[in-house]
Amino acid sequence: MDRRPRIGICAALERARWTVWDREAFLLSRLYVDALQAAEAVVFMVPPDPWVAAHPDDVLDGVDGLVLSGGADIDPSFYGAERHPKTVNTRPDRDRAEIALALRAVERDLPVLGICRGMQLLNVALGGTLVQHLPDDVGHTDHRRSLGSFDNADHDVRLEPGSLAARACGELHHKTKSHHHQAVDRLGDGVEATGWSVLDGLVEAIEVPAANWALGVQWHPEVDPRSRVLKSFVSDTAEALVA
Repeated sequence: MDRRPRIGICAALERARWTVWDREAFLLSRLYVDALQAAEAVVFMVPPDPWVAAHPDDVLDGVDGLVLSGGADIDPSFYGAERHPKTVNTRPDRDRAEIALALRAVERDLPVLGICRGMQLLNVALGGTLVQHLPDDVGHTDHRRSLGSFDNADHDVRLEPGSLAARACGELHHKTKSHHHQAVDRLGDGVEATGWSVLDGLVEAIEVPAANWALGVQWHPEVDPRSRVLKSFVSDTAEALVA
């Protein structure tokens, strides 16, 4: 194989400012791209698109793996729940396209990695539900201590021996950086929990054992140079290309 794996990563739709402009924009933290490129992937940003929501193969045909990135809360209508007052800034157009991409990627056995919101999105795509505001559920704010910052955001996650999560991290106790106020509640069809916070037992890693490579992590490996998650994802995707 004389090319790098092509990784599609879903971008957010948000209001943004740059130079003299203040407009809606398709956004993605550079940390994701830097980490994927450092892992020797070629990165393609995938913006929300109504066509893709109905025709996800038009994107998936052109990539070797899919990353579901972090971002805004998922609209609770996609998992049959009433909106919590703390569920804000939802983007149903983004949710719709990414749910279609995630579901079809799993069906095609294309490698999928969900990060933070992306883990929640993967669970929802497969029929699961979410806790909409963690402080109401676990009684503390330690999963998002500093709004808009990863400062003081470290805690350990315990991983299931033999799981994809443990293999991707290269260890059974993984130090993570968190920034989330929602989490997985009921697991989706075929989804298993394989990582739990040492703070309170919250599910922080999920996977689809029937798939070749489908993993969701509630933390942000792209911000931590010590994390092997993105490197493992790209490496295993590259191996699948020559298998």
